[in-house]
Amino acid sequence: MPELKRHAPSLFARAALALAAMAVAGAALAEPEVSLKTTMGEIAIDLNHEAAPKTVDNFLRYVKSGFYKGTVFHRVIDGFMIQGGGLTDKLVQKPTNKPIPNESKNGLSNQPYTISMAREDHPDSATSQFFINVGDNSGLDYPGPKGNGGYTVFGKVVKGQDVVDKIAKVVVDDIHGLQNVPVTPVVIKSASVIKSSEAVK
Repeated sequence: MPELKRHAPSLFARAALALAAMAVAGAALAEPEVSLKTTMGEIAIDLNHEAAPKTVDNFLRYVKSGFYKGTVFHRVIDGFMIQGGGLTDKLVQKPTNKPIPNESKNGLSNQPYTISMAREDHPDSATSQFFINVGDNSGLDYPGPKGNGGYTVFGKVVKGQDVVDKIAKVVVDDIHGLQNVPVTPVVIKSASVIKSSEAVK
């Protein structure tokens, strides 16, 4: 019994260290990463589930269902942002799921290469469309330019910033009543989760 008493603290310490390591590993895996393969190259996005859980879950549902395949970046303004995730290459709006609550009051800012949800004037109207900032758009942060809630940042581009820059500089025109539409469609060929965790459904 004396031997057990002497060794017990080190055994408990090792167990505690192992549990702590598992917790750290779990936290590291909690933030999923998504790959958007476009006709102009690949963009990898690290999603911030901790800061915007409802938004990330919503985005992942669209990704996993294959919704984004064949959609285009339909609104491109160099120095501002590139927007996509809702229209086909024929500029037809795809049917979406119900809108989600706005999570813009999460401490994240619309800085270059962050990804945010596009929406209508009502703050809780975002569905599938998103935009990637190519400039400092902190004026879109909570409470927003009209005091109507701001735009929810939910991740950042970790690979393919050069692709974002290339898309931002394509030739655009007014097409079918829409402004700033790329003359040559920039199509999302596929969207897939390339890093995930069981903590994120």
